[in-house]
Amino acid sequence: MRTVLLVAILVAFAVAAALTIVRIARGPSILDRAVASDVLLTEVLCVLGAEAAINQHVRTIPIMLIIAAIGVFGSVAVARFVARRDQEGQR
Repeated sequence: MRTVLLVAILVAFAVAAALTIVRIARGPSILDRAVASDVLLTEVLCVLGAEAAINQHVRTIPIMLIIAAIGVFGSVAVARFVARRDQEGQR
């Protein structure tokens, strides 16, 4: 039963990840790409969390924390870049 559930989760998230990668590739703006990369990181977190819950372990929690931190820092970096670019464009 666990295997069937894990395969169903992986298939659903694989489709979602493929659509997210398409959004990253097509854009059209850097903000669209940033949001799509955040969604992709969230999907990875969900897959890791589902796998940990199904197999009843906590070994992936440190990895999940690192991925979440990368997502937050990446979002802050993109927001600062866009804010600076907008300020320079107004001058």
